[in-house]
Amino acid sequence: MLDQAQRILKDVFGYDAFRGNQARIIERVAGGGDALVLMPTGGGKSLCFQVPALLREGLTVVVSPLIALMEDQVATLDELGVPVAALNSSLSPEAQREIADRLQRGEIKLLYLAPERLVQPRMLAFLQRLEIGLFAIDEAHCVSQWGHDFRPEYLQLGQLAELFPHVPRIALTATADMRTREEMIQRLHLQDAEQFLSSFDRPNIFYRIVPKEQPRKQLLGFLAERRGDAGIVYCMSRKKVEEVAEFLSNQGFPALPYHAGLSNDLRAFHQKRFLNEEGLIMVATIAFGMGIDKPNVRFVAHLDLPKSLEAYYQETGRAGRDGLPADAWMAYGLQDVLLLRQMMQNSEGDERHKRVERHKLEAMLALCEETRCRRQALLAYFDEVMPDPCGHCDICVDGVETWDATEPARQALSAIYRSGQRYGVGHLVDVLLGKDTEKVRSAGHQHLAVFGIGKSRAEDEWRTLFRQLVARGFADVDVDGFNGLRLTEACRPLLRGEETLALRRDPKPQRSKSSSSTGGASPASQLVRQEEREMWEALRTLRRKLAQEHSVPPYVIFPDATLLEMLRSQPTTLTAMAQVSGVGARKLERYGQAFLDVLTESEAAPDAPAPVTDLRHELVTLARAGMTPAQIARQLDCSEKNVYSLLAEAIGRQQLTLEQALDLPEELLGEVQDAFLDEDGELPPVNAIAELFEGRVPLGVLHCVRAALQAELEV
Repeated sequence: MLDQAQRILKDVFGYDAFRGNQARIIERVAGGGDALVLMPTGGGKSLCFQVPALLREGLTVVVSPLIALMEDQVATLDELGVPVAALNSSLSPEAQREIADRLQRGEIKLLYLAPERLVQPRMLAFLQRLEIGLFAIDEAHCVSQWGHDFRPEYLQLGQLAELFPHVPRIALTATADMRTREEMIQRLHLQDAEQFLSSFDRPNIFYRIVPKEQPRKQLLGFLAERRGDAGIVYCMSRKKVEEVAEFLSNQGFPALPYHAGLSNDLRAFHQKRFLNEEGLIMVATIAFGMGIDKPNVRFVAHLDLPKSLEAYYQETGRAGRDGLPADAWMAYGLQDVLLLRQMMQNSEGDERHKRVERHKLEAMLALCEETRCRRQALLAYFDEVMPDPCGHCDICVDGVETWDATEPARQALSAIYRSGQRYGVGHLVDVLLGKDTEKVRSAGHQHLAVFGIGKSRAEDEWRTLFRQLVARGFADVDVDGFNGLRLTEACRPLLRGEETLALRRDPKPQRSKSSSSTGGASPASQLVRQEEREMWEALRTLRRKLAQEHSVPPYVIFPDATLLEMLRSQPTTLTAMAQVSGVGARKLERYGQAFLDVLTESEAAPDAPAPVTDLRHELVTLARAGMTPAQIARQLDCSEKNVYSLLAEAIGRQQLTLEQALDLPEELLGEVQDAFLDEDGELPPVNAIAELFEGRVPLGVLHCVRAALQAELEV
């Protein structure tokens, strides 16, 4: 079975090998077993059900929560030549009827449905009349009421186990803690499912968190080396989204706003532009999320603090889904904490819910103020141990300077206490610096023992100190009391002199272009070298042109990872092009020559075939890449008869297997083989049995089968 799966992987999808748990999952599901798959974004979840769908008899039904997700996967599979369809509300009644007819005729292998449509009695009854081979439940965490994307319709998917007891089911998600996993198993009736838990680590993402000083200026510094890259900038409020999108556009970075306050049509339009155009930046609230499967998002930037590590992981995980280097950059300050605490306090949840939310925010703050490897800290939150520092985050690369903050921390905490635990950071810093302000005088705080004791430190140092004291839990924000700071129980040992405190020193802002404070030269920003830039843009231009012609997003033609491999390996023949990862048989036939022409700077028209110096070698390579004899004939500009003759020759020399050369149904292949083996002794000539298969298979097929049998007999 795995051999077959391997062939599909290469022939259809253009990849040479499975990654991580993919092979085990595919073997389990294709063999008829249930599976629960936890795999990080960009880990190749889709292949875990798409390959079994092509291996198993019957229809695979894929449950997907968003139309955007469906359309993306349908476009990708359609381009690969896989018979696929989606039934959703965006289709006309006529289009829906046509799909239903095709389903009844068995012409579709994968059908994408929203959960709302699937659980309708009429749809379930219709599916029961078809041969169903597999149910795939994507974004399965939507079933969890504890999760971040709860969809009540997912709760009804458990009935699939009862209505289709013999059909295997695979549930897939990119994020799920222990509680959510248990809920998925229970609600989807997956008690017998084998669990495949992959690492949460996204090693291609470079994490950087910087103190918020001049956020817009810092963002521009970060973007300076990423011009032409697609990315997402997250902001907390709708107003800020609009302002930042306008600001970036005015600075020469094409940017679009996206938030729940925009009309559905405008949101859909902006989303479509983001998916279809190169180098766009989407400035968004968290409303922009799950439906985004654009693989070449090179960065995710946060101008405001996410409310939890789950949200941070989800949002940063939208970068680098193609496996190439990507950046997760964030600027954060105390104001973010005040705002989030206020929102939590004013939310409608009960006290227990608010306590959970506070705990999640504290974990997020801890990551920001971390002194060890960020990736180690992030994975530890998801109960995953990374023994050694990653070497691929700001702390590992730049190092962190710590200092003994015991005495200044006591002074800051005393200032909070002596001023009555009801003033904000600005006023407390003024008191410590001994500033003669109207507010200080009116409160009589010039007479406090702490007045002016902090003059030896700069204002920004004190602000950083207060931020870290809040993050460490020594002080809290009184959201009911005008956001003043108050002490917590945790500060008592420090004030009593029973413990010391080491804090991280904020990095000094560097004004150079590749400043570490803004997050300069990361692997993602240096993905394409300067000397490659011209050829890279030429490949992207061709991709964009082909995408417009075929009405699909550019990455559906070829993802960035494939273009980059073309750029680096510089194939000059179709044989070499077939070896590029992501170039399957159909895409080789459709686009191979056009991209070769760009790479070789040829002026030839895209449909003019390159001169073939070694026809036999070329043919073997194309067959191994999954091309059919008809496709090879068109590609090599020769007759199909000639192709079959050369294929039979290659099979006889054991350069090709019969399975690589032909794609015959098993029953028919068995019938042809039996016809040759019907008599004892030597194999009969092709002409002797040709009459039996006239009109059913080309004569060349018989020559190939005979060559394979002859090779076996001679072993």
